[in-house]
Amino acid sequence: MSAENWTPPCRAHAGTAPISGVRIVRPRVFADERGLFTESHSTRALTEAGIHATFLQDNLSHSKRNVLRGLHGAPNMAKLVMPIRGEVFDVVVDLRPGSPTYRVWESYVMKAEEFSQLYIPAGCLHGFLALTDEVVFHYKQTALYEPSAEFGVAWDDPELAIPWPLDGPPILSAKDAVNPTLLELGL
Repeated sequence: MSAENWTPPCRAHAGTAPISGVRIVRPRVFADERGLFTESHSTRALTEAGIHATFLQDNLSHSKRNVLRGLHGAPNMAKLVMPIRGEVFDVVVDLRPGSPTYRVWESYVMKAEEFSQLYIPAGCLHGFLALTDEVVFHYKQTALYEPSAEFGVAWDDPELAIPWPLDGPPILSAKDAVNPTLLELGL
């Protein structure tokens, strides 16, 4: 497994440098006539990639095309995410006070067949848009889910101006539909 300063098939907002601590991890894939094998998690490999995290909870979500989940974050929770079926437009927003990339966002197109994982540092927002008819998305978290610790920001916040590649109106949860903007949060 290796982390790289990867140039995503999308762009970083306003041509800025990548967000500090965000990593793309690409595990080795061994393929032959039987199919393939890959390590989906190796503490040693993650440490070698500069990720020093202990993951406490795993989650799966299942989404259809145009489901938009996010933007969510927690000050104490880092995530390691990957699609295991389908393709997503994935977004990270740095909301860590004092960070040189505060309020900067990056986007990535992640495809299950590439097996790439995205590490999102604690204090950053995360969200994704399902680009295919079926998406199964895997999350590893460094903290147990605690609703009172989570915060959300509107997916369409005008200050962020993220160009989500929607194919029609987004399908949102009731909670995500009313997330406040950065301005409303005083950030």
